[in-house]
Amino acid sequence: MIKRNLKDVKPVRYAYGLTSALLVGGAAISLVTGQPAGAQVARNADNMINRVVPVDGAPASFADLTEQLQPAVVNISTRQRVEVQQQQNPFAGTPFEGLFGGRRGQGQPQQPQTREAQSLGSGFIISADGFVVTNNHVVSPTGRGTVEEITVTMPDGTEYPAELVGNDASSDLAVLKIQRGTPFPFVNFGDSSQARVGDWVIAIGNPFGLGGTVTSGIVSAVYRATNTGGAYDRYIQTDASINRGNSGGPLFDMQGNVIGINNAIFSPSGGSVGIGFAIPAEIAAPIVDRLAQGLEIERGYLGVRIQPVDDDLAASLGLPRNQGELVQSVEPGAAAADAGLRAGDIVVSVNGQDVTPEQTLSFLVANIEPGTRVPIVLLRDGERRRVTATIGRRPSDEELRQQQMFDPDAEEDMEDGDESGVIAEQLGLQVIDLTPRIARQLGVDTDLRGLVIGAVNPNSDAGRKGLRRGDIILSANYNEVTTIAALEAIVAEAERANRDAVLLRIQRRGSPAQYVAVRLN
Repeated sequence: MIKRNLKDVKPVRYAYGLTSALLVGGAAISLVTGQPAGAQVARNADNMINRVVPVDGAPASFADLTEQLQPAVVNISTRQRVEVQQQQNPFAGTPFEGLFGGRRGQGQPQQPQTREAQSLGSGFIISADGFVVTNNHVVSPTGRGTVEEITVTMPDGTEYPAELVGNDASSDLAVLKIQRGTPFPFVNFGDSSQARVGDWVIAIGNPFGLGGTVTSGIVSAVYRATNTGGAYDRYIQTDASINRGNSGGPLFDMQGNVIGINNAIFSPSGGSVGIGFAIPAEIAAPIVDRLAQGLEIERGYLGVRIQPVDDDLAASLGLPRNQGELVQSVEPGAAAADAGLRAGDIVVSVNGQDVTPEQTLSFLVANIEPGTRVPIVLLRDGERRRVTATIGRRPSDEELRQQQMFDPDAEEDMEDGDESGVIAEQLGLQVIDLTPRIARQLGVDTDLRGLVIGAVNPNSDAGRKGLRRGDIILSANYNEVTTIAALEAIVAEAERANRDAVLLRIQRRGSPAQYVAVRLN
């Protein structure tokens, strides 16, 4: 049995040796067919593609490179305080209510319940004085949480408290600062624009909280768009194993330079299936530099909703596929509207750069400084036109989320409204501030002040009385409400006075303002 097993192993070993020879030299391919190398080359000389042999071949080992780089790669953990949903009193509204939550009618608000949570990720040191780069989502609070502590752990186990110097949600980047008496080991950003499909790369990080882990692979694609939207949907794709906890860790080239920051994976199972995405260094480096200096990140903005030109759209318009993007709508008062763009236009280039799936309109515009005048080439009614736009300043992600919230046909979601549990619990409403941008979308005066209803609990008194998404609360109990805190205070005062309802003045688009008394839950 042992002899047979040893014999069975030999072909496998031979095949492995052959594979190694192919990677290193490239000339052993003729052995597969049994033809002499010279005869094979002579017969195919006319049709043969020139063979490219890597100068150094495949690396025999990544050990030396890893030994140099790993001291600068760190683990990052956060301690958070997260607010959790309070359990409703099962005896509310019964004679037994007072035994479990105070006397009925007192309406005293309960203190919010919280729990402790943790998050784990990776990062890397970029300067001897301790600046650390990671993903924003690694150090951001979970849900209704607050980050109370950030800790950076070195490969030798030494821990340092970290200060959040700057973060940017749009690019998912953050910069931390740690300190000690001696210089830190650090690594440098490389030039990701020189990366090619097939280049070797290694990823170092903290998958599943295991500690420093090294994986290797190749660049699978450069400038891969994942079609998730946003200004920075442009990644290096790699098959180096990346898992949960690798977020924020570096992707290195064979010269030891950081060419990407591991950010996300595509996976039906939640684990690595060989499709990982890293933020290219050419995008990350200038943002990291500004964050480290404590500067605000400003991005360009046109104010359009867009759609890629797919096969069906291209066929309907007689256009080449993967060229340009279709304008679905134009925001009133924004840069695109001022430049004369219309719904139905196909934008094919901005500032001399073509709009493609790898170089989207959002990406091109976001990387133009606000206030810059740029030419835009578009197709309208089959004709090529040129307009000039003065690029505006991109709103924050929160402002954009609020802007999208008030599509009149959008589905309500009680989890996407205000952060106030008091208003949601007592009135059955979720609200946000009324900004001029939202006011324009709702068709009301931009000088109007109030709170906008984002969602209504259909089982609440407000829901039964017909309040709905997009309604504007102008006042409560005859007091103007221009902030969420102001409405909270009025609700709390009503509870202290043992009132069962709050009188709201509601403005609905196309209708005069009216008073609605909403009972407290």
